[in-house]
Formats: sequence, C-alpha cells, structure tokens
Amino acid sequence: MTTLRIMPREMRLMSERILSLMALPKGFFLAMQDFVMLSQKVGLGGFAALEERFDLLADAKPEAITITAENGSALVLDAGNQHGWVVVPSLLDLLGELTAKHGEARITVRNAVEPAEVKIAEALGGRTGLSVTVEEGGVVTAKPQPLTGRVAEDDPVLWDLLCNGTPIEADLWWRVYHHAKKALAADTVVSRRHAGPMIVNEDGSVTGRKDNDDDTDVSFLAAPASQQTQEKGANP
Repeated sequence: MTTLRIMPREMRLMSERILSLMALPKGFFLAMQDFVMLSQKVGLGGFAALEERFDLLADAKPEAITITAENGSALVLDAGNQHGWVVVPSLLDLLGELTAKHGEARITVRNAVEPAEVKIAEALGGRTGLSVTVEEGGVVTAKPQPLTGRVAEDDPVLWDLLCNGTPIEADLWWRVYHHAKKALAADTVVSRRHAGPMIVNEDGSVTGRKDNDDDTDVSFLAAPASQQTQEKGANP
C-alpha cells in the first residue's frame, strides 16, 4: 500500500471544498475546516470517515443540537443524531462559556453519530485557552490553560502537522482529491479568463487588477494559436 505524506495546506483545501458541497449553514463549514485533518492526525476516522459519512454530513443540521440539562458548571448536550464533527463547534463554545463563569466545565454529550470523533476537541481546546479532556461515555471536561502565544505549546497537534504532515493512504487521498474537484467550476477557456482578481477579455484586454504583481502572464489566454498548433491541426 502506497502512503503519502500530506501537509495542512492540502488537507485544508480538500476539506473546505468538500464541506462546501454540503447543505451546512452559511459559513459553518469554515468552523470545521481543521476537523478532518486533526481526526486523521490523532488516529480517528480522518479522510476515510469524510468519504464514508459524506451523505450524513451533507444533511447535517447543527440546529438539532440542544442543551437538555444544566447545573452550574455541568450540562448535558443532546447531539440530535448529528455527526461528532458537527457537535464540536457548539461544544467548544459551551466549554469556554462555562469555564469563564465557573473556572471549569463538564459536558456530557449524548446521541452523537460517530461519538469518538468528539475527541478532536482535545486538540482544538488549546488554541482557545482551554485544556480539554474527552472521557468514556461522552463526558467532556475543561479547565483554563493560559495561552503562551507559541503554537508549539498552545496547539501542539497543529504544530506537529505543520512540521511533519500526516500519512494518508494514496488511493484514499486521490479519491478525496477528485471528490473535492466537484466544488470547482468547469475548466474552460472562459473560466480561465475569469480566474483570480481580474478578467481577461477575448480581445486580450484586462478588466480589474492590472499590476500583475504575481507575475501572471495573461497573454496566452488571448493569443492566437501558434503556427505549430495550426500545422498539427492541418496535418494530424
């Protein structure tokens, strides 16, 4: 089996594109951008789970998540049969609120699909100033963890990813890659002319930014076919 080492930029790009294909509330998928990557890194479902659970995630309804009991720093969160990844944004918000009020937090998560995925909250807590622990039975606890401003200490899983990436089985990765391409516009001459911060019109004129500070050469989009191309077309 061939394994690839994938870095965060590529994983985030694929996750964002695939999550954008889902009927999630506007902007919600951006809160989940790192979830698949973190899940892969800590040995949970990762990109295989994204592939297998796409239909469930595509129909996610974060509004189904409700608080069913609350007592001081403890509460019960009914996940409403949502995937663990969908629960984590609300879970982290509630942990932060309870910790700010009471100095600690304890939330019991019930009725989540793939509840093991809630464990990624441990990796995410540090960047929000929390030390999060996910226990058996869906019990999640948190206490304050002062931020140092150093990614290696505040967000060690992300730091490891930035330095080393994570292994992903090659066939799985290329399936994910092709799935993610569904979020892109079809590759045509017109789409190429409209890519980026400017539009290259058919006559070669440019609408929009003209400083070309990214060294983009737009001439080939409007230039006539080369003599060599014409000859090939005439003599196949």
